[in-house]
Amino acid sequence: MNIINELAKEFNLKVSQVEATVGLIDDGNTIPFIARYRKEVTGSLDDTVLRDLDERLKYLRSLEQRKEEVRALIDGQGKLTPEIEAALANAKILTEIEDIYRPFKPKRKTRASVARERGLEPLATLLMEQRKSYDKSIEEIAAEYVDEEKGVATAEDAINGAKDIIAEDISDNAEYRKAIRALTHDNGTIVSKQAKDEDSVYSSYYDYKESIKKIPGHRVLAINRGEKEEFLKVTVEIDSEIILNYLFSQVITETKSPAKDYIASAIVDSYDRLIAPSVEREIRAALFDDASEGAIKLFSDNLKHLLMQAPLKGKTVLGYDPGYRTGCKLAVVDKTGKVITTAVIYPTKPKEDIEGSAKIVSSLIKKYGVDVVAIGNGTASKESEIFIAGVLKDLAKDEKYSDKKYIMVSEAGASVYSASKLGAEEFPDFDVTQRSAVSIARRLQDPLAELVKIDPKSIGVGQYQHDMKQARLDEALGGVVEDCVNSVGVDINTASYSLLSYISGINLASAKNIVKYREENGEFTKRDQIKKVPKIGDKAYEQCAGFLRVPDSDEILDNTGVHPESYDAAKALLEKFGYSAEDVGTGLKDIRSKTAKYGTKKLAEELSVGEPTLLDIIGELEKPGRDVRDSLPQPILRDDVLGMEDLKEGMVMTGTVRNVIDFGAFVDIGVHQDGLVHVSEMSDKFVKHPSEVVSVGDIITVKIKSVDLNKKRIGLTMKI
Repeated sequence: MNIINELAKEFNLKVSQVEATVGLIDDGNTIPFIARYRKEVTGSLDDTVLRDLDERLKYLRSLEQRKEEVRALIDGQGKLTPEIEAALANAKILTEIEDIYRPFKPKRKTRASVARERGLEPLATLLMEQRKSYDKSIEEIAAEYVDEEKGVATAEDAINGAKDIIAEDISDNAEYRKAIRALTHDNGTIVSKQAKDEDSVYSSYYDYKESIKKIPGHRVLAINRGEKEEFLKVTVEIDSEIILNYLFSQVITETKSPAKDYIASAIVDSYDRLIAPSVEREIRAALFDDASEGAIKLFSDNLKHLLMQAPLKGKTVLGYDPGYRTGCKLAVVDKTGKVITTAVIYPTKPKEDIEGSAKIVSSLIKKYGVDVVAIGNGTASKESEIFIAGVLKDLAKDEKYSDKKYIMVSEAGASVYSASKLGAEEFPDFDVTQRSAVSIARRLQDPLAELVKIDPKSIGVGQYQHDMKQARLDEALGGVVEDCVNSVGVDINTASYSLLSYISGINLASAKNIVKYREENGEFTKRDQIKKVPKIGDKAYEQCAGFLRVPDSDEILDNTGVHPESYDAAKALLEKFGYSAEDVGTGLKDIRSKTAKYGTKKLAEELSVGEPTLLDIIGELEKPGRDVRDSLPQPILRDDVLGMEDLKEGMVMTGTVRNVIDFGAFVDIGVHQDGLVHVSEMSDKFVKHPSEVVSVGDIITVKIKSVDLNKKRIGLTMKI
């Protein structure tokens, strides 16, 4: 297989484009760097396509490696033929390669291997010749193989042994297996039955069947989990006649042969005993892999939108971690994310010290100029919301404090961070709940900077994430975080090492070295100063420089996404149109129109850069130090309380999409219980998948369709 040509075909790209991109990957360049600073080479492929291409490149290379291993193993047995060579060359997936190797693979003791040891292979070969007539009857021929010392007591034993050999040969035929897998996929069903005599969340699958080729991924994962927890018994079912008719047509070449019935019996045995169980495992494994990939893709998409939510800049936030017996922990975080003070209050059961708690909250808001209270949405959050709304209402009596708001913030992963080594390093003198309060406040101020400290699987925007291949999931989600961090960029003087570790070219050790250097030598004053940090060589600097920001640098370009390798071009561009460095600080609003008037292509040639790079430079000079997230919808701040009991059918509300799954989206409408918009309620037009319509973080208008207080379910519709 020519891997470059195969990739070009699969991704609908030019061969030269793929070749150049693969060259960049092989040279050790990171995906964010390639996507941002090598557009001329890749044809402006974005990070998503580049990651897919990189992943596929690795798979195809591993496929070719396995082909070579199998080829060598078969050749070592002296059994490599032109036909096997051709079959290996044409194999597209790993399963097909293993099918080819199956007949040559060392086997444990089987019925067929025992029969071969007993000298019955010639009898099996004779039967498979399928002559129209034999010199003797099959039974008489079989009698010649009787040998009690070898364990062949009768002619029937000999025939059964020969049939075992035929059955295994049929099972080992790669072409048959490939066809049977396809037939099973197209005609089979997944069947699940109740395995425990008790009710469970899997009750809808207690007597369930669905076509293999139509079953959606989320149902595959649900059934698999139900089976794993022993509530379900799951099988693959297919009308065996479909498979047997295929095998009969392939294996039986002479219907009038005396050997026909024996071969037919071997075919049935081969399918029932050897092929069907194996194909069932392969089919279910393939369904799981496909479902996992779909779920990982959805999880990745949700995570990207969550991380890229608009930060709430320039606000002092009071983080509020609700609780009962141990109280509610508070943390005031200033506009830069620095913790000013912490406190504990007891407005909830069992103490219910509402008056004393209100005094503390009010004094914190007044003393530190708190703008927003961020309340975690976990245990005791409803009571805490009512309490805070009351405090803000009392404060609003004084016009000076009438603009104070609160917001419910997802606690997902906050406890994970609080109990982590990173949390302990960051706040060694805080207990876990105090750290959680800080995290709740900071994730409102800058979701990306705070959420990178948490294992992405714990952030709560996926489905069935614990059932997937964890290494694959970690790789995919890690790629999402990396792309998000690099698309935003980081301030090298304020970023935590966990945030820095996602920057292109910087690993965890290098990130810690940057923070240590900063602590020992003071703030960085220019970009290239990072090369003084241990473990940051020329290659690492090339990869990371464009994504690091130094706001107070004397070099204005150090606070933009312009890469140092393009500084000369950027300065020549400024000189061309008579701009100064001071002009860049305020943003060059008319530089794009001037470039267009002059001729983008002509100017790019004069500056010795590609057009994509020139346009990127212009974008940075228009808005130096810009944050790509600022254009996104701001979080909804509130000052009133609404409960499920206040909802009525037909009410129209504004909500924030919290999670997107295969069958719909969960929307926070401010009542502590997310409502579900089923995919069928998203549009009057057919919607194949919810992600076509909504994304995590979207602020949408919905109408209450149904409210079930007992089951705590809210049905929503976007058809308004």
